[in-house]
Amino acid sequence: MTVFNLGSINIDLVYTVPHFPAPGETLTTLDHQRTLGGKGANQSIALARAGGDVRHIGATNREDEWLRAEMRGAGVGMSGVQDSSLATGHAIVSVSVDGENQILLFPGANHDIDMDDANATLDQAGDGDWALLQNETNGGAEFVAAARHRGLKLAYSAAPFDAEITAGLLPHTDLLIVNEGEAEALAAMLGKPATEAGIPHLVITRGGDGADYTGEAGSFHQPAFDVDVVDTTGAGDCFFGYFLAELAVGVAVPQALRLASAAGALHVTRQGAGAVIPDRADVEAFLATAT
Repeated sequence: MTVFNLGSINIDLVYTVPHFPAPGETLTTLDHQRTLGGKGANQSIALARAGGDVRHIGATNREDEWLRAEMRGAGVGMSGVQDSSLATGHAIVSVSVDGENQILLFPGANHDIDMDDANATLDQAGDGDWALLQNETNGGAEFVAAARHRGLKLAYSAAPFDAEITAGLLPHTDLLIVNEGEAEALAAMLGKPATEAGIPHLVITRGGDGADYTGEAGSFHQPAFDVDVVDTTGAGDCFFGYFLAELAVGVAVPQALRLASAAGALHVTRQGAGAVIPDRADVEAFLATAT
């Protein structure tokens, strides 16, 4: 099983703050880091560290080879990543001392992907492979059409939420994972709960209240693991990658939910996003001692 991920690659500029600034307030930060990020990159790394085979499709400025090297080091296939003359996408992330975050996003090269080259990458796909997409790049509709033409299943991360884009892609989606806020926005768009949208596999993550699955396998609730939260940035992407890696190889949904939830729980105990997504061995060791 291979996942072909049309996804963003960002430079995350992360600032630890005592609190989120009020309008007009100048706030001195407690810490600063520059790290690899982007929902697409995070999900590719999570897939790879869960043991999946993932090929990333995207773009960065050619000066930022360190981003690609870090993803390759995590086990992500990078032959589908293009050079762009635009600046690499970046995010300014504020993380409060209680672990919550606020994010400002600049798309840059993520909106400069040559879709002819991107879609040609799908010629490598075989039976049972998946396409993965978020709302942080250009070319989503073209990519989905090309993936469907080749018989791939589609996993979709409808974030940042855009009603028009989501409405066009939802009918083609086999797996959708959203958080509570995104589920509410989706329900408002549909005029009915997301659980009634007929999505084959729908997961709604609920932070400290765990995650709920509704779909072809039935209905399941996975409680959250009790951990000390340091940083929630990228936790949803970590969950997504682990869950898809398991679902794609036929693991039963309850077991996939438990592993993905454990990965997300371990992730929030660490400062950072893609760079600190846990390896599968770490997640399994965590599960061995979890209650």
